[in-house]
Order: sequence, then structure tokens, then C-alpha cells
Amino acid sequence: MKIFYLTISVLFLTMSCNSPQKGNTAEHQTKIEKAQPKIEDAPTVDAVTAATLHASDATFNGIFVLSPAKQASVTLSIDGIVKSASLLPGNYVRKGDLLATLENPEFINLQQNYLDAFAQCEYLESEYRRQEVLSREEVASQKRFQESKADYLSMKSRKDAAAALLTMLGVSPETLLAEGMTPLLEVRAPISGYISNLQMNTGKHITAGEPLCEIIDKSNPLVKLTAYEKDLNRIAVGDKIQFIVNGIGNERFSGEIISIGQHVDNINRSLEVYAKVIDNNPLFRPGMYVYAHVDRRLIDL
Repeated sequence: MKIFYLTISVLFLTMSCNSPQKGNTAEHQTKIEKAQPKIEDAPTVDAVTAATLHASDATFNGIFVLSPAKQASVTLSIDGIVKSASLLPGNYVRKGDLLATLENPEFINLQQNYLDAFAQCEYLESEYRRQEVLSREEVASQKRFQESKADYLSMKSRKDAAAALLTMLGVSPETLLAEGMTPLLEVRAPISGYISNLQMNTGKHITAGEPLCEIIDKSNPLVKLTAYEKDLNRIAVGDKIQFIVNGIGNERFSGEIISIGQHVDNINRSLEVYAKVIDNNPLFRPGMYVYAHVDRRLIDL
């Protein structure tokens, strides 16, 4: 019996030593929490708000485009055979740079017609002025005066027509009078930009109106987005957008909506939205895909 009581006493003493006192429970729990490493910080209010705003933003798919003033098709009003052309797609040219030379006998005749009309016009104008004076002094007949006037005005219209055709071809009538005729028609860049859609090579016959190439100016690209009628109440001119570009990673760029289409497509119920690019990048190309959303956080600032 003594052995049994001794065993119970030892067991009770051991449990008492290992059990924390009631007064030290909070302190003990605090020590345990401090000893444990933090796995992840709780999200802040700003982070939660930003995530909520982003989820409510209107999102769109689209592509880069250029305004009509930033692209040009190089065409001619007469036929011609390409005599020289050394450009490659992607080459940068400045307004007025020589793109190619063409030959065409009609171009030679046009220059000759202008020079002849100009010379005849000088003589006929002088005769018209002389007959006008004689008519006032009643020395010459009114018929002769009217004939000289008609001859002068007819030749003047021929000269002006030839000058207009030369101007359309990029030839200055004043330069032609000062330097004489040129055998080859020079094709020059109408705007500064990059060569695209090149359609000419040496010896190729170019028909009037057929494009030789295109020139694109990427300095101010636009983003054309496809929106749907259900999103109309969520977008407005002046809204700021953020977008990423296919092929340029996850870098974000900024833009601003400048135009919202007024016609809804009958089939897919969509319309076009245009935005100017604020953060331009030399990697941007017309036709590249973009993914954009209206950033309400930027609107509220």
C-alpha cells in the first residue's frame, strides 16, 4: 500500500510542474506567437481598393493605327517605267527626299507644251494690250481687239492647265523655266516617315493611280479599340486608359480617349473608340494588338 500512494504523489507533482499558472497564460501565449514566423502580411486597404477598381474598369481589345494625316500613298497621275529605285521597306525618308525616277515620253511632251504655251502667252498678251489701246483710240476695230483678247485668254488657259499638271507631278513651272526640261520624272516623299508596302522595282511599268509605296509616320500613333454598346455608359472622351502591347511584355502604357464612334455595328453590337498614346515607344507598329482598360483611378485624380 505504501508503494501505491508514492506513485500517485510523484505523478501529481509532475503534472503540477508542467502546467502553466493561470496568471501567466497571456504572457506565455505572446511568447509563442513571437516565436512563430509570419507567413504573409495581410493586404492593406489601398491594395484591396485598387484590386476592386481594376476589376470594375471597362476593358477592350484593339490595335495601333495612324491618323490619315500620318500616312501617305505615293501615286502618279501618269504612267511611267521605273528607271531607278533603291529603297527598302522600313527605310526612313524625309519630306522631299527622292524616292524613285520614272521615264515617260508624255512627261517630255507636257514640259514642252508648257514652255510653248508660256512663250505664246507672252506674245499674245502683248498683242492684246496693244489692240486694247488702239481700240480705245478708235484706231483699230473692235473685232480685231476681241480676236486678240480671245487668242490670249485661250493660250493662257492652256499654259495654266499645263502648269497645274506639272505641279501635280511635283514639278515646279518656275524651276522648269529657269533650268529647262528634265528627261526623268522625279518621285519625292510627300511626308516624312518609314517606307511601307513597297510596290516598285527598276524596270516596272507603273500605271497612273497605282501606288508605288506607302509612307507611315509613327510619331503620333493612335489606339483603335473595339467597344460594345453595353460599355457606353462606362467610357467618355477624356478618360485615361492603360494598355499593354502584344510582344512587349507586361509593361503598361498610358493613353487618353479622344473619339467615340457614333455607329453601332448591327451584327456584333460594337463601335470604334480612338485614344491618343501618351507613352509612345519606338517599338510600336501599326496593326499591333493591344489590351486596354479605362483607369478610373486616373480619372478621379
